[in-house]
Amino acid sequence: MQNLLTTRIDVDKPLYDLSTFAGRFRHFAWMTDPRTVILPSDKLLQAKQFIESYRKGQEPAGTTSDKVKYAMKLYNSAFHPDTGELQNFCGRMSFQVPGGMLITGGMLAFYRTVPAVVLWQFINQSFNAVVNYTNRNANSPTSVTQLGVAYVSATTSALVAAIGCKNYWSKRASPIFQRFVPFAAVAAANCVNIPLMRQNEIINGIDVKDENGNAVGKSRVAAVKGISQVVFSRIVMAAPGMLVLPFIMERVEKLPIYRRVKWFNAPFQTALVGCFLLFMVPTACALFPQTCSLSTSTIQRFEPELYEEMKQATNGKVPQKVYFNKGL
Repeated sequence: MQNLLTTRIDVDKPLYDLSTFAGRFRHFAWMTDPRTVILPSDKLLQAKQFIESYRKGQEPAGTTSDKVKYAMKLYNSAFHPDTGELQNFCGRMSFQVPGGMLITGGMLAFYRTVPAVVLWQFINQSFNAVVNYTNRNANSPTSVTQLGVAYVSATTSALVAAIGCKNYWSKRASPIFQRFVPFAAVAAANCVNIPLMRQNEIINGIDVKDENGNAVGKSRVAAVKGISQVVFSRIVMAAPGMLVLPFIMERVEKLPIYRRVKWFNAPFQTALVGCFLLFMVPTACALFPQTCSLSTSTIQRFEPELYEEMKQATNGKVPQKVYFNKGL
């Protein structure tokens, strides 16, 4: 039985309490549902149009709360929170499970030769570049040249880390530790890829707002804080699958029945990675609040010129904290 609307839902606010980890986990599990990726653009645009109509109180007669919540889900999963533009499907966080499981499964299954390492790290960093650009703070535009430099730098750092670790560990480490080469490369590349893809935020700062949503300036410190949290979250997202799975595979590959079906290796690892990511994508996204806060005392210390601007703009009533979208 459908639930007819009795009280209006604020479509611009999350359904869950984002001040707690549990609330953020439920929110991101809802928002990053991989099933939304297969929906056509027309259906997503219809959801956006419905949300816009609902804001004005012009929704169709007989609209149910379930329909409003589903439209919110599609809107939040596919449209950028800053610009409202439809995101590239490969860059959406809802694509992290299917995209991440295929690429991570490939990296873990084919790690024994240098060409395989190079190929899968190249694919992974190309994917990461799209995700990082799609989920940036869109108020800080990035030029094509900057994107190109960031992409080449991140891919190069990943390859150097992967090949260096492989060459070092292949001679000194046990076979089980050689399986950790992909994770070492992924962690190193994330530390380069994300800051470079979002370098304009660090150079020019990002919009910070007071508790009422009024813009009070652009802060480079806020950008560094937000990007640092995103880097940590992405590494945490990949860690369980890439660190636990090698131990599982070390045991499974010794089973006689598994040795007889060698073709099953890559699909099996890919499926296991998918199981990890179903849980880890919302977990990693929920580690830090999406709307991040920064004490103005920190701004006063590291960006005194911005603090003075804020002081003048607020007639000396500088808020204790400012808020900004950290990206994903």
